[in-house]
Amino acid sequence: MGQVLVRAFRAGDEAAFKALNVEWIQHFFALEPKDIEALDNPERILADGAIAMAELDGVVVGTCALIKRPEPGVWEIAKMGVSTQLRGGGIGSAIMAYLVDLAPSLGAERLYIETNSALGPAIRVYEKFGFRHLGDGEHPVTPYKRADVFMEKVF
Repeated sequence: MGQVLVRAFRAGDEAAFKALNVEWIQHFFALEPKDIEALDNPERILADGAIAMAELDGVVVGTCALIKRPEPGVWEIAKMGVSTQLRGGGIGSAIMAYLVDLAPSLGAERLYIETNSALGPAIRVYEKFGFRHLGDGEHPVTPYKRADVFMEKVF
């Protein structure tokens, strides 16, 4: 495998951002209205957040968003997708490192994640970056039916 480059989302990345996420969501779950809203409107995420894109040999192979939440100082790590054939090769970790480094410059004091217990490799990446599991009553109500794991990282 060549060198992975993680960079900011740019014009022309819309289709890859959506396709990478649709691929994993439909593999494990079903697309929900909140997914479609985010994937069809990356400009809303970019208004006060960020989207990272990972490239391998000039081809986009991974992505993840940093979405501003309504709580002061809180951004959500969401919509992380890596090409099926490249999962487990460190691309998710490279994307996570990029976003964790970027978040404070956006004003983030805390990062929040909603995920599913079936996504063990992703959960291990989050734990590696210092995210802790939240118990019942420690997290906001989620619009996602599939979300059953909630995590945070405080800066």
